[in-house]
This record gives sequence, C-alpha cells and structure tokens, in this order.
Amino acid sequence: MSFLRTTRAAIRHAAGGGRLPAVLALGLMALASGGTPALSDVAFDRWVDRFWPVAREAGVSRNTYQRAFQGVTPDPDTIRLMNKQSEFVKPIWDYLDSAVSDSRVEKGREMLTTYARELAAIEARYGVDREAVVAIWGMETNYGSFMGEHYVVRALATLAYAAPRRQDFWTRELVTALKIIDDGHVAPDRMEGSWAGAMGHTQFMPSSWKQYSSDYDGDGRHDIWTSIPDALASTANYLKRHGWQGGKTWGYEVVLPRGFDYSHVDTEKNLGDWARLGILRTGGRNFPRPSDDAELVLPAGASGPAFLMLRNFYVIKRYNNATAYALGVGHLSDRIRGGEPFVQPWQRDALPLSRPQTEELQTLLNRRGFSVGTADGRVGPATRRGIRSYQKSAGLIPDGYASVALLDHIRSGR
Repeated sequence: MSFLRTTRAAIRHAAGGGRLPAVLALGLMALASGGTPALSDVAFDRWVDRFWPVAREAGVSRNTYQRAFQGVTPDPDTIRLMNKQSEFVKPIWDYLDSAVSDSRVEKGREMLTTYARELAAIEARYGVDREAVVAIWGMETNYGSFMGEHYVVRALATLAYAAPRRQDFWTRELVTALKIIDDGHVAPDRMEGSWAGAMGHTQFMPSSWKQYSSDYDGDGRHDIWTSIPDALASTANYLKRHGWQGGKTWGYEVVLPRGFDYSHVDTEKNLGDWARLGILRTGGRNFPRPSDDAELVLPAGASGPAFLMLRNFYVIKRYNNATAYALGVGHLSDRIRGGEPFVQPWQRDALPLSRPQTEELQTLLNRRGFSVGTADGRVGPATRRGIRSYQKSAGLIPDGYASVALLDHIRSGR
C-alpha cells in the first residue's frame, strides 16, 4: 500500500476512534497547536516523495513538481482552520453590515468606472451584468486588497496529507494546481489564496479555474492573480455557465400582507401569483416581469426583511452556497448601481442558532414528534418544516426560523 493510501487509512481510522501512527499523530498534534517539529516534517516530506507519481501521471513535469514543493512544510493555519468548529454564527445583519458597507459600495462604484471598458466588453461577451461581477470581486477579496496569504500548493498539500474528510477532493485540487503552474499560467510564488486553496482576485478553486477561467487579454495565460480583466472575465464566465439571466435582477425586497399564510415561505410561484397573494415590492413598485418565477425567502424569519428570489440569486449561490453570501452579492450589486439600502429593518435581537444549538433544537423537535430527520446542526427544508409545525402548535408565527428565542421556548416546555 502506498504511503498516501496508508496516511488516508490512518486518518480515517483516527476519525473512527482509532489511533494514528506515532510519527503522524505527533506531527498533526504539533501542527494543530501551531508548531512544525522535525517529526511532522519527516512524515510530510515522505508523503511529498510518494505523491510524485500521482502528479506525474497527471502530466506534471518533474521540474515543476520540485519548484512547487521546494521548502514546503505543512501549513499550520490550514490545520487549525480545518479543525475549527465555530460555536457561533454571525447574524445575517452583521454579515451584511460588513459585506455591503458604505466603503465597499463606494469602492465598487470606483472600480466600475476604472474598468468601464473591460467590464463593458465582458458584459457584452458573457451577458452577465457588470455590477454583479464587480460585487463578487468586492465580496471575495475586497477588490483585490486581500487575496489570501497562503501558498496554494502548500495549503492543498496539507489538506491532501492530513484532512480527515474529502481526501480525494483535496488530492484532485492539488494536482490541478500543479498543472496550472506547469502550464505557465502563474509562477509558484504568485499562487496566493486562502487556507483552503481558493485563489486570486475572485477566489477560484483550481477545479473551477480549470473549467471557467478566461484569458481576457489574449496573452495565453488565464491569470486570475495579477490580471484583473482575466479575473473579472472568469467570474462572468462562471456565472454564465451556471445559468445567469442577463438584464434580470437577483430578487426583490417585498412586504408581506397582514395575516399572511407562512406556509408559502420557501415555495416558488411566478411574480404575478405572489402579487395576487398580496405581496408587494417595497416602495410600491410593480414587478417588471410578472411571469418570472421566484421563491419567497425570509432570512431571519418574520423578524426581518422578506425577499422574492429569482433565478440569478441561485446562480450566485453556485459561487458560495450561503443565503447571506448571495444576498450580500445581490444587494452590493444593486448599491453599486445606485440602489438604496433595504427598507425593512432587521430585528437584531432575533439571534440565529449556532450549530450545536441547532442540533439541540432538532433533537428536541424529534422528541416531541415534529420530525426533522437526523440532528446534524444544519437547517434544511425538513428542519424548517418541523419548526413550522411546532410553531403552529405553540401559537407562534410559523416562519420556520431557527432562533435562540425558539430554542428557549421549546426548552421551557411551553
């Protein structure tokens, strides 16, 4: 059995309650605490030697492999962040305060002007609104001001070597990163990114770079690290390939009528049907295309703004599958275009649950007969249905929102 497979097996064994081989266990313990002792380096160096045939089979040259791994040791930040389990979740209003800050809006408008020629050409070629492309750039790296401080090969090698899950994924990403270097698109010392390997101005994983990156300036390189036009064109291509509908928005902030039936939340209808249920756009405006399909989303339940999300919202989620992220991109793009802040305020004491708290809520709902499936700490459709059923039985607004107040309510036995 190869060292790579041995390492993987050992890590899987440890995750299931077994014990790691002494050298690897000591190395990972030291890395998790921020150290890089000789023992961990020896094990990692051996892994790098044994990984060479995998890279060679994918077409990576020996010279590139040696350059890419010269002086590389496991990345302690990657180990630390990989193992970190957040006890708390940032409320969506706090997230948006930062994501769509006045300074980020102002800088986005500046970038819209600075790169007006390039963005016009990109919009014409891909059919993706320039404001959306700039908003993703702003969200991902604050317009290139911080693209990550990790050497991508080092980060991905650390994950391929030591991650307890998705080892095949990290291995493929590492090989692809090495191929990017081998093909001359970026030098190793310029391949900067996040602790998990997302790269460049708009933070592509190597596999996404391989599928969607673009050579805007025609120099033969798809350079998302130092060529802003290449990075913006790559993002536009990504959105186009995932179904972006040009000239259409991501969604609308709306006002729900008094006595609204919350069973309609998270369902899809066309905008004309939503209007017939009494849902109005903020500011009394009409929906320009009543035939467009939209899903009603309440990110903070009845305590915050309501939105009808269109196709482009879910295209943005292909970039980052988080409602807060996609809402941030959509709203930032509107603000860059000259739009106003949201009309309805967030009720900032309606705090969301952390993952451990969500697991507790799911467990309590299951015990009370409001089935939500496995208590995994993730709020999906089954959990929201269970929450609504409980809320109805308790005389609460059945908005399906997993809040601290709801957990306190079910804990109290009321």
